Amino acid sequence: MKGVLFASSLAFLLSILGTPLAIRFLVSRGYGQIIRDDGPTSHHTKRGTPTMGGVVIIGATLLGYFLSRLIMSRHPTASGVLVLFLMTGLGLVGFIDDWLKVSKQRSTGLGARAKILGQSIVAITFAVLGLQFPDNHGLRPISLNLSITRDTSFKLGAVLVVIWVLIMITAESNGVNLTDGLDGLATGASVMTFAAFVIIGVWEFGQGCSLTPGPKCYDVRDPLDIAIVAAALMGACFGFLWWNASPAKIFMGDTGSLALGGALAGLAIASRTELLLLLLGGLFLIISLSVILQVGFFKLSGGRRILLMAPLQHHFELLGWGEVTIVIRFWVIAGLCVAAGLGIFYADWVSG
Repeated sequence: MKGVLFASSLAFLLSILGTPLAIRFLVSRGYGQIIRDDGPTSHHTKRGTPTMGGVVIIGATLLGYFLSRLIMSRHPTASGVLVLFLMTGLGLVGFIDDWLKVSKQRSTGLGARAKILGQSIVAITFAVLGLQFPDNHGLRPISLNLSITRDTSFKLGAVLVVIWVLIMITAESNGVNLTDGLDGLATGASVMTFAAFVIIGVWEFGQGCSLTPGPKCYDVRDPLDIAIVAAALMGACFGFLWWNASPAKIFMGDTGSLALGGALAGLAIASRTELLLLLLGGLFLIISLSVILQVGFFKLSGGRRILLMAPLQHHFELLGWGEVTIVIRFWVIAGLCVAAGLGIFYADWVSG
């Protein structure tokens, strides 16, 4: 359990102290946010705010995790390293996207196909590697069975697992990306969701089949290390939120949002809580659905709209809600989703 505390504390300190250094560096290079002309007019004041701050979150997470392992004299596990690989790989895709925006001074970076291709390469690599590395009990980082709060009896098989993992990672990374539209919104929601995975990982470790065999035990490879990775991510996001809260001094950019979304999907896959992520990350799902419904209705109705603007947070901006009000209320929604998800997770154990 000390590893969880070390990882979260180190990542927090590295993030909260490292972010102002990143701000000064980015400002000196002129790497500021490019604002879309068709977005809310209130966002024009944010033009030039340093972006690509996700590099700090990724760096603090990696250092927090590996330093905690060093302090505890424990080797990194396959599950932990694979989730970190997924986070970093998707962060690299986002970094390329951000770099093209700031270097060419335009609001679009990578094309949609190129971005999806990059996400797919990282996700498929994660899926294929995750089906390897069995431990002494034959458990692998990724299961062949579909999971909700634990593995179900529904077996997918290797090929379908890779496709399922690809869908999950692409959907979640894009979901966090769509949510990252207001100061601190995606960062704060991510903190709560990563905290849920800390609790889940610690609980699965304490009730693991290797320690407490029985009908309620969990067959998960490296559950405690999953909690440590989640703790490092939580700490890194918490430190970054100090500077990302309204009025934001720095944005995470696609570098951060794609990385965090990928990490959430990776944690859910490794902890055997794949479908539970729909609820734990409920805010990201709601915002993603708002875009899907808006685009779908626009095409089917010949140009009519359900919302004033998608994603959902911009709809409320155009209704006249203040940015801080929207962020706090959306955080409340995210917190309720996390609480409901953890309640279902615990209820399954009680009734199992």
